[in-house]
Amino acid sequence: MNDSSTPVAPLAIRYGDWATLSADAQTIRLAVFVQEQNVPPELEMDEKDAVCLHAVAYDASGTAVGTGRLLPDGHIGRMAVSKAVRGTGVGGALLRGLMSQARDRGHAEVILSAQTHAAPFYLAHGFTQVGAEFFEAGIAHVEMRHVF
Repeated sequence: MNDSSTPVAPLAIRYGDWATLSADAQTIRLAVFVQEQNVPPELEMDEKDAVCLHAVAYDASGTAVGTGRLLPDGHIGRMAVSKAVRGTGVGGALLRGLMSQARDRGHAEVILSAQTHAAPFYLAHGFTQVGAEFFEAGIAHVEMRHVF
């Protein structure tokens, strides 16, 4: 396990469709959302995966350690980082990468539903909270937006 002040390096982020990255992305999402947070698997994997751009972060040994997705409408979702490397910069690298992909695709902004406990992470990356807290899969969330 890494010390929270030590970044994971080198970190490689691969972008691709669900067919290309599903094995690695699904492994992380099942561990984080289904096992740790008790989200029902049928809610975690959805039909939107097929139309998203997926990002998977890999550590120096080639192990998948984080994932996220960009929907065609500019929403970022399913951000998840393996427990052993949280706090090491993996999430930030994934978020910045997905934001860059959104800009390159011509989106004027990105929107996401952040678990309330993760809102400070997104605030630190230039997002602002929009609206009140709501529940999704039994977990408190807030909508957040970043305008480019």
